[in-house]
Amino acid sequence: MASTIIDSRIFGDMFSDVRMRDVWSDENRTAKYLDIERALAKVQGRLGIIPQEAADEIVRNCELSQIDWVQLKAKTEQIGYPIIAVVNQINANCRDKLGEYCHWGATTQDITDTAAVLQMREGLALIEEDLDEIGNALATLARKHRDTPVIGRSNLQQATPITFGYKMACILAGIDRHRERLKQLKPRVLMGEFGGASGTLSSLEKGAMETQAGLMKELGLAQPLISWHTVRDTVAEVGAFLGLVGGSLGKIAMDVKLMMQTEVAEVFEPYAPGRGSSSTMPQKRNPISCLYIHANISVARQHAAALMDAMVADHERSTGPWEIEWVSLPEIFCLTSGALKQTKFVLKGLEVDAGRMRSNIDMTNGLVMSEAVMMGLGPYIGREYAHDLVYDLCREAIAKDRPLIEILAVHPEITKHVTRAQLEAMCEPANHLGQAGVMVDRVLAARG
Repeated sequence: MASTIIDSRIFGDMFSDVRMRDVWSDENRTAKYLDIERALAKVQGRLGIIPQEAADEIVRNCELSQIDWVQLKAKTEQIGYPIIAVVNQINANCRDKLGEYCHWGATTQDITDTAAVLQMREGLALIEEDLDEIGNALATLARKHRDTPVIGRSNLQQATPITFGYKMACILAGIDRHRERLKQLKPRVLMGEFGGASGTLSSLEKGAMETQAGLMKELGLAQPLISWHTVRDTVAEVGAFLGLVGGSLGKIAMDVKLMMQTEVAEVFEPYAPGRGSSSTMPQKRNPISCLYIHANISVARQHAAALMDAMVADHERSTGPWEIEWVSLPEIFCLTSGALKQTKFVLKGLEVDAGRMRSNIDMTNGLVMSEAVMMGLGPYIGREYAHDLVYDLCREAIAKDRPLIEILAVHPEITKHVTRAQLEAMCEPANHLGQAGVMVDRVLAARG
């Protein structure tokens, strides 16, 4: 029976993605062990390091269907590691003791690490697909709402008008940087391991480096320059990358949650009957996906830190830090996949209320346009004096609960320089969106 939120029959598909769970499943992990042992036998048979007859027999018996899972579990618990248990089963299934040549010159960590890299490759491919979809969804929103005014917010207070397209393009630029990071880290991270006991391949009298090169070629991985048994920066880099991705997804969730508040009501998660309803308050429409995103990325971030702890390894083979990765890698990938899935759902069906965005801009009776007024008056009375004057007039507008334009339009120091029509132009949000549209276009154009 499942006991974790990732494997839960109830919550599993809300907190993770079935494709990513498959990547980190016992079945796929063990299949990777077999893939590596199969590839190793093929290469060593070709190089004449082991008899070709043995290589053929080992290849024939590296099949997941032949694994006895009860025996594998029992043997793993006895030994502490699953690799010997897998090799024992391959050996037992081979005829005429030809299986004795299985795992020739390798050590447990070689197979375990290389299998983890193969799993990371599959996991990162799914991450890349999701980032592409999220980027495309953000680009669609940025393009559609390039010129849709919405209030910018600073310290949760209304600031100056921006556009909703600009808001989406800012996040999109970050997602595209993640896509670039992923491309950059793959050559470093997708590197196999084959070093033997202390990493020097001392167990092979001949063809050691040729075996290593051929094995990595067979698996489609980079050949390491030197063993990395206890130098775990590449694994930690993957964790750090996923932590960064999670931070961006959390930013999306945070803004959507805040904009869904009843008093704001500018955007909403996609609607479905009953989604987000309360057990006691029928009127409520709670954010749902955003909550799962927030929870997932918060826990994933702790796993990123744990993977950095795993870097503090002793000597040439470590006593415990390595096993941290066994716990944290599957969970950080699965939790990140869940956050990505929820983010795709939110962005592809996001409901945007442009009318409410405009009414929220107008709710302060023009006070949010004080910067534009200050800058408009600056050439006539000086920027600093304009700042102090507009500050005082804003306080007056608040005290009298009157539109700022009405206070400005009767002030003698202002009316002798500008007309009411000029003041109204200064107070129109659509006239003061800065370079928002230009910046949106730049982000979209950079995507190609």
